[in-house]
Amino acid sequence: MKFVDPKNDLAFKKIFGNENKKEILISFLNSVLDFKDEKTIVEVTLDNPYQLPDIKELKETILDIKARNKNGDKFIVEMQKKDLSDFDKRSLYYTSKAYVSQIQKGEELKNLKKVYYIAILNFNMFDNKNYISRHLIINQETTTQDLKDFEFTFIELKKFNTKLEDLNSTIDKWIYFINNASKFDLIPKEYEDIKEFQEAFEIANKFSWNQKELDYYDSMDLRQADDKNALDTAEQKGVKKGIKKGIKKGIEQGIEQGIEQGIEQRNLEIAKNLLDILDNETIAIKTGLLIQQIKDLRKC
Repeated sequence: MKFVDPKNDLAFKKIFGNENKKEILISFLNSVLDFKDEKTIVEVTLDNPYQLPDIKELKETILDIKARNKNGDKFIVEMQKKDLSDFDKRSLYYTSKAYVSQIQKGEELKNLKKVYYIAILNFNMFDNKNYISRHLIINQETTTQDLKDFEFTFIELKKFNTKLEDLNSTIDKWIYFINNASKFDLIPKEYEDIKEFQEAFEIANKFSWNQKELDYYDSMDLRQADDKNALDTAEQKGVKKGIKKGIKKGIEQGIEQGIEQGIEQRNLEIAKNLLDILDNETIAIKTGLLIQQIKDLRKC
């Protein structure tokens, strides 16, 4: 067997946005958010499930999910491979958009449900050491969460270093799967007895994909590689341009400074020859030197 990379936009949505295998997404959400007992998600409705013809122009992978538990909350799951400098604003935008879109004009605000935003990032975003971080709206004085309708969870894949044999929790197994599934030829024994992981690996098995899906999967990888190469090239050109500009500016500054020093040295020599003839004020006017400089010359 050969498995696809779950970080690929198409693969991620095929695995976690599968209408026929919702238990995969339910397991992932419950483990990421640590939902237990009455908070446990038991059913999800996908606003934009996986369907190849509908995502020909896919630019990012975003799953809008309505989940059924006691509270009936809404969830957004996003896989992002590229480091976007405005990703913090992006997460706020999608969350607030999902929040206000729940009701129509004239409907009561009390019907608004909490929105959970989950971002899986293939780059580092925060200074924290843990690979998973939760962000809430907290009262600065009391440290209580008085405004509860927004909650953000960020998973930074590059900070996840747990080895296969050390996987203990379900969330660790999901993150390891996302990071490493494409490296395996067989399903690891650590995943063999868990139905949701078995199904995830089955969907990720390249031999279960049709040619159209495989072609699109490869095109997504190529496009992402091209984007990275374009960014690297732009950065290299920027560095070279900056060095050239810096050298040029340095030369210009050096010439200018040298000219200024030469003029000042010439004026000092002139002032020395005038010490026995003129007073300090007159010499300063003639040479442009400071009075103190003239006084210092007389002491030499």
